[in-house]
Amino acid sequence: MKPETSAKAVSREAAAGLTLLAAAVLALVVANSPLRVAYEHLLAMPFSIGKTPLVLRKSLLHWINDGLMAVFFLLVGLEIKRELLRGALSSRKTALLPLIAAFGGMVVPAMIYSAINWDNDVALRGWAIPAATDIAFAVSVLAVLGSRVPQSLKVFLLALAIIDDLGAILIIAFFYTSDLSLSALALAFSGGALLALLNHRGVMRVWPYILVGAFVWLCVLKSGVHATLAGVATALAIPLTDGKGRQGPLEDLEHRLDPWVTFLILPIFAFANAGVSFAGLSPNELLSPIPLGIALGLIIGKPLGIYGFARAAIQSGAGAMPSDATNMQLFGTALLGGIGFTMSLFIGMLAFPDAQASADVRLGVLAGSVVSATLGYIVLSNTHRRMLKKA
Repeated sequence: MKPETSAKAVSREAAAGLTLLAAAVLALVVANSPLRVAYEHLLAMPFSIGKTPLVLRKSLLHWINDGLMAVFFLLVGLEIKRELLRGALSSRKTALLPLIAAFGGMVVPAMIYSAINWDNDVALRGWAIPAATDIAFAVSVLAVLGSRVPQSLKVFLLALAIIDDLGAILIIAFFYTSDLSLSALALAFSGGALLALLNHRGVMRVWPYILVGAFVWLCVLKSGVHATLAGVATALAIPLTDGKGRQGPLEDLEHRLDPWVTFLILPIFAFANAGVSFAGLSPNELLSPIPLGIALGLIIGKPLGIYGFARAAIQSGAGAMPSDATNMQLFGTALLGGIGFTMSLFIGMLAFPDAQASADVRLGVLAGSVVSATLGYIVLSNTHRRMLKKA
């Protein structure tokens, strides 16, 4: 998610991708073994926090998706704010190409999914599932390729993923809410106003923001808007610098959270949401509208949208071609944008809470992500090999 150019940053993202992959594979193994019943029972097990009458009671799966993932969105929000103020998205010149490409990479997959599911109002709720990119997995593939891919394309993909995350957050906020509780929403807004006041008064300690953010999370949880958005609201209030331009608490909190999110929260999420049972599964299952729409949206829609819009931006002069990169390398990188996984699974969980549709979502996301990763690796590897032969 961070558009850093150092080898250390890419190495960290690669390690994150490998950890996610291990968690997803473990979930698939468990879901297709005699441990399947225990796995499902564990995720459905209820847990309570608080005392009567202030008690929150949810299944373990809901605590993971509504609670732990709020911390993930807090980290995403911190990264987005930092990059908008002082990073790769802070200037028009560096931000415009990945911005335009990310827009195309969200619109085209959504159109493909909607075209396949146009006659089913329920299935259409999943239109945004293939619009997301999992940066940890995508950068892992680039890390495996190493110097065979120009550094400029790694920066492009990382910046694109940040914008992609922001787009996913807006989609969740506007399109995936249940019946609203106006009283809870009013309390959430009051908490948001207090966060803004803390920022305005130049509060440089983190704990007041986290304390108020926890209150906002609880209110948002009860409001019908997805609770993870409280993490983003909290992040946007935390100062990057103080009034004199000195470093604020944002980057320190970001660095503290990063290993916990990368190596604990996201793997737990992957293990809880990637378990697809293949028992009785036939090839026809993948051809049913929901998984087919997701898979084709990721495999075809993502690269067409990212590459097509990027090329249009370059030809029009709105954006500049990444340095030392060829069109085929840009296309190969766009293919990696079809690795949806974490955010696609998350949006799928919001769109289809029932078990059968949830299984269809996981099947489509896993198939689309695996094929996209494979195709992206092949295109980038073969392109580099051909360039060496010509040299």
